[in-house]
Amino acid sequence: MTRVRPRLVRYAAAGWGVGELWLVGEQPVWHELPRGTDADGELAHPLVERLARYFRGDPLSFGDVDLGVEWETPFQERVAAALREIPWGETVTYGELAALAGHPNAQRAVGTFCARNAVPLFVPCHRVVAAAGVGPYGSLGVEYKKRLLALEGHAL
Repeated sequence: MTRVRPRLVRYAAAGWGVGELWLVGEQPVWHELPRGTDADGELAHPLVERLARYFRGDPLSFGDVDLGVEWETPFQERVAAALREIPWGETVTYGELAALAGHPNAQRAVGTFCARNAVPLFVPCHRVVAAAGVGPYGSLGVEYKKRLLALEGHAL
């Protein structure tokens, strides 16, 4: 079996920094959200152009993007599908997402799924909040999550 190596495309998002999108063919398999200092980036791929527009505040969805991600379990596949249906500017709690995915009371497993999400924005885990507040956002931290939600017009 031949394994295809992902292609790296870097992009700049004004005011956000530089992000990285890893593609196999045309499918995203990994996405590093922009951070750090602004720098010139490639705009050589249609997805990169859409990401740049998103970070300028255009209300875009990435639900139509075919992902090159193979979910480990049917549960993870259902969570990803349910999460991709949450529109721009809206949020759900971890418990609500678990219920939408057909697994009420699996909010901790949903949290684990979100923490391991390799394709943020394409599977928008920043739209999942804790019942008592915003909740964590991995290595980028809660302030980054708040900034993404504010970009989408969500009142915090």
